[in-house]
Amino acid sequence: MDHPRTGQIAVIFVSQRTGVDAAGYAAAATAMDALAATQPGYAGVDSVRDAQGLGITISYWTDEASAVAWRDHPEHARIRDLGRARWYDWYSLDVTRVERSYGWRRG
Repeated sequence: MDHPRTGQIAVIFVSQRTGVDAAGYAAAATAMDALAATQPGYAGVDSVRDAQGLGITISYWTDEASAVAWRDHPEHARIRDLGRARWYDWYSLDVTRVERSYGWRRG
């Protein structure tokens, strides 16, 4: 909430986990979070997952070129392939520009 998102690119990743190889998934997710944070244009991430494995991750990028560069990063592509092979039953991805951004926080 301290960083307005207006104008940023939001990559919305909704997925259903298989439940297979939870430790491998956790290690890969931690590595991808750390790697994404070092990429030019990275502006943050929000992520949640329920007990049944349904998750929503939104990564934020300063511009479209930065989001595309992350999509095409070789290590990200390698982990994406592992995700398709092991960790996900399905996923969907939407890319959008944030038109308005604001928040509220209890005092």
